[in-house]
This record gives sequence, structure tokens and C-alpha cells, in this order.
Amino acid sequence: MTATAPNRNRKQPPQTRIGLLLPGLGHLAVGEWTFGLGLLSLDVLLVWSAVAGFPRLSEVVFSRGAGNVALHPVIALVSWVVLGSGLWWAAYRRAWPRELSVDEFQSNRQYFLRSVRAHRTGMFGFFGVLFLMAMTFLTPLIAPFDPDAIDMGPKNVAPTWLSLAPTFDYLMGTDEFGRDVFSRLLYGGRISLSIGFVAVGITATLGTTLGATAAFFGGIIDNVIMWFTDMLLSLPRLVLLLTIVGLFRVQGTKGIFLIIVILGLTGWMGVARIVRSQVLSLKQEEFIQAAQALGLSDQRIVFRHLIPNAMAPVIVYCSLAIGSTMLVEAGLSFLGLGVPPPTSTWGVMVNDGREPLRIAPWIATFPGLAIVAAVMSFNLLGDGLRDALDPRLR
Repeated sequence: MTATAPNRNRKQPPQTRIGLLLPGLGHLAVGEWTFGLGLLSLDVLLVWSAVAGFPRLSEVVFSRGAGNVALHPVIALVSWVVLGSGLWWAAYRRAWPRELSVDEFQSNRQYFLRSVRAHRTGMFGFFGVLFLMAMTFLTPLIAPFDPDAIDMGPKNVAPTWLSLAPTFDYLMGTDEFGRDVFSRLLYGGRISLSIGFVAVGITATLGTTLGATAAFFGGIIDNVIMWFTDMLLSLPRLVLLLTIVGLFRVQGTKGIFLIIVILGLTGWMGVARIVRSQVLSLKQEEFIQAAQALGLSDQRIVFRHLIPNAMAPVIVYCSLAIGSTMLVEAGLSFLGLGVPPPTSTWGVMVNDGREPLRIAPWIATFPGLAIVAAVMSFNLLGDGLRDALDPRLR
């Protein structure tokens, strides 16, 4: 018979079962405010997308004409089902948690999960990131208008809720071309977040590979890679970005791809230095020496043993870098060198609201607040991951 951890007993307070009616209420009932409020915010997003999108579902799905199904609305529907299932699964697990053996309870994985859950600001950032990601996937159901369609309403109309109007047709107002700011904000968030995630993915992959290679082989390979890294670090990143974007300026989807690649290829140096320092320490450990004695190939040792054990600081770095990458993209878009029009990102929207700032401040204010919220959420999540992965705090 398997022993179970005494503080993970399956019996929970009966008030946790109220979460089965509305996920999050069960957590609030036992004083878990961060989890409860985070789940309730996702509940609001789930209900909002259903109320706003389901009545016009056929119009949204077949937006390309009869018989032609649009891909993004289908993804939004699948995301709606996944989000709803995840919310009720979280409520069920709070009311009836899975029994853990003593070994499972004392494992590094469970300790990491408990550390993250106990970090309130980290969980606040986690739910902020989760809310933004869910919002981007559900955008086709939530957005009331085409983000690029002009004359969808009167020009420079203030948000209707500010004027106490009986309708909420233009939740965040319209811009100087009559485009709905709220719809552009939602669709712009998809581009901004995608740029952040993909660019940081390129950064992490390239930096990890080069840093691990330099540290493992050493000698002239280490000297050449680190010399090149230090040279790029000595160049101001903004000047480098402006030069590259100015030389290879393209339009359309290629412009978005160019921005992602440039941001990824100019930000890997910090990851390389972090991974190099970790691998230099790890390759002196006995399990690496044992792998070499067994005759394992250098490639297997690097990618199966060294890199996985050096990923903890890289994960923290990447969570923080996503926010900073979004800021860099917003800065480029504000200077007119970011994602080419008419595609909207939060940086492009701030730039669009620069001229009419005095007569229509909401055009730049709402995307600016979205950038602040996204960057803060990623930074708080990074702080939580850093504390949870720090072995000195155990």
C-alpha cells in the first residue's frame, strides 16, 4: 500500500465544491484570492466571448464567403472549449485533489509547483499572461468589427461608456479613419504577443546552442563565439535594429517575419552568456564525466545532459525577455519602422494616436495601457519563476 502525504489529503472543505458552479468561487471560499480572482477573470472572458461571438458564429466562421471556412474562428472555437474545460478541471481538482505519495510530494516537480503557487505576485503575472493569451485566441469571437475596415463608425468618437451612452458599440472609441479601436486592440495584441513569443524562442534556441557549444568544447571555439558575442553586446541594440530594418524594409507578411527574425537574432547574446556559465559548472560534475567515460557522443552529452540541466535560468530570462521584446517592437512601430500598415500592433496604434493625441487621446491610451499590462505580467511571472527555481530558497 502506497503512503500518502498527510497535508495532501483528499478530503477538502465542502465550500470548495461551489467552484463547480463557477470556477474560482471555490478558491475564494477558502481564502485563495489570487487563484480565485484569476479564474474568475477567465470566466468573464469565456462568457463574454460566448455572448459576443456565438450569435454571429456563422458570419464569423464563413467570413470568406459561402462554403469557405476561415481558420482563425475555428481556432477560437477550439480555444473556447479548451479554456472552459481547463477552468472546470481546475475547480474539480480544488474540490477533489489527486492523492500524492510521499515520494511524489517531496519531488522537485511538486516543490516547484508549490513554490510557484505560493508566490502571489508570480501567480498574478501568470494569470495576467494567461488572460492575454486567451484573449488573443478568442479575438475572432470578441472583436465586433474588422480591425482594418474604415468608416465603421464616426471618426474620433470617444468610448461610449465615457459618455454614458446607452450602447456599447464602440467600447474604446474610433480613430481618425473611423476604425474601431477595441477591435484593432484585440487583433494587434495577437501580433504583438506572437512577435514576443517567437522572437524570444529564436533568441533562446540560438543563445542556448552557442553558449553550450562554447563552454563544452572550449579553446578556440569558445574564444571565437564569445568574441563575437561581446562584439554584438558592445553595439547599441536600437541603432543595430534601426540599421537592419532600414536596409531590409519590406511590406505585408514578410515585414512581420522580418521584425521577428531581427528581434530574435539581436537578442541571443545574454542567453549565450548565461548558458555558457552554467555549462562550465555542469561539465565538471560526475554525471558528465560518467557519460564521457561511457563513450557517449558530444552531441548527445550537450543536448541530452548539459542543456536540460542549464535551462532553469534560461526560462526565467525568457519570461522577462518577452516583455522587453514587446517594448522594443512597440518602439520600432512608434518610429514608423515596425510592422508595416495596415496590420495593427500595439506599437503601431500608439504611433497612430500620436497626431490626434489632444482631440482623441483614447487612440494611443488604450494600446499603451495594454503594453504596460503585458510587460508587467511577464515581469511578475519571471520573478515568480526565478524564486521558485532558486535552490538557495529551498
